[in-house]
Amino acid sequence: MKDKKVHRAFGVYGIYTHGKDLLVINKNRGPYINRFDLPGGSLEPGESLTAALKREFLEETGIEVKVIRNVGIADFMLPWAWDNYEYVHHIAAFYLVEKVGGNLKIPQQFEGQDSLGALWVSKDEASINEASPLVVKALRWMEEEVLSPYVEVYEAWEVKD
Repeated sequence: MKDKKVHRAFGVYGIYTHGKDLLVINKNRGPYINRFDLPGGSLEPGESLTAALKREFLEETGIEVKVIRNVGIADFMLPWAWDNYEYVHHIAAFYLVEKVGGNLKIPQQFEGQDSLGALWVSKDEASINEASPLVVKALRWMEEEVLSPYVEVYEAWEVKD
């Protein structure tokens, strides 16, 4: 990877469960376009991790959450031709969250909005062909309550434009 142009992305993501189901969004931008992804995203200037998570979760799903605990950090590398980069190194902070208000709704669309709405999925509905690596990792965490400390590298990745 050292000889490749790699874009580093950092974001915060919420794991919100109901039984064995996980709340995900329909992604409409980036390397995970047209796949399920976790609610969450990047921090705005001066914003804390948990404030960013709460804001992103509400914007993308209509659900107001409180943060229960930090689950851990995971990172992924995958090919993505974007803005003169060849790969993305996605670093994700995962938090377990629970609902404190709001209802699922189609999110307001604005520049930078990357959610077309939220839905519940099970492990059987969210393989790597339908979901981002974050969703796959979150579903695995729901079973094992452990995150691997090692980067997951995807040598091939289909961006589903």
